[in-house]
Amino acid sequence: MKRQRIYVDTSVIGGCFDPEFAPWSNGLMRDFREGTFRPVVSDVVAAEVESAPANVKAKYGEMLDLGAEVVTEMEEARNLADSYQQHGILPEKFDSACLHIALGTVAAVDMLVSWNFKHIVRFDKIRMFNAVNREAGYKELEIYSPREVTHYEER
Repeated sequence: MKRQRIYVDTSVIGGCFDPEFAPWSNGLMRDFREGTFRPVVSDVVAAEVESAPANVKAKYGEMLDLGAEVVTEMEEARNLADSYQQHGILPEKFDSACLHIALGTVAAVDMLVSWNFKHIVRFDKIRMFNAVNREAGYKELEIYSPREVTHYEER
């Protein structure tokens, strides 16, 4: 059976060290280690991790060591992110959130996970992102928090 590809934004990696989010971020990392899911990250995540604390950088390195697929920003994703902003989903200052969604969409991942409840993991925002995705000819992107995806609580 093909492993589901999960785009992981930076909040999930940092969440491994946040008491509120650690059980589920670390549970998802365990799922990646066990081969339940395949992690997907991007050059946007890599750029955001550059200024992160050493433990977050190390966790990102672990994800790469687990065979994470790395997608890079390309014109197609940039155009889609711009379209999200033109449709008023998020203002320009939240460009990286739009890029995460666009990169996950263009890479046709099975889902994207994030702890960003203000700009990404919100019912109204998800519907708007997916309306633009459909309009542009892409499939809808499943967006969840790690808590909804990991098998952490089933162990």
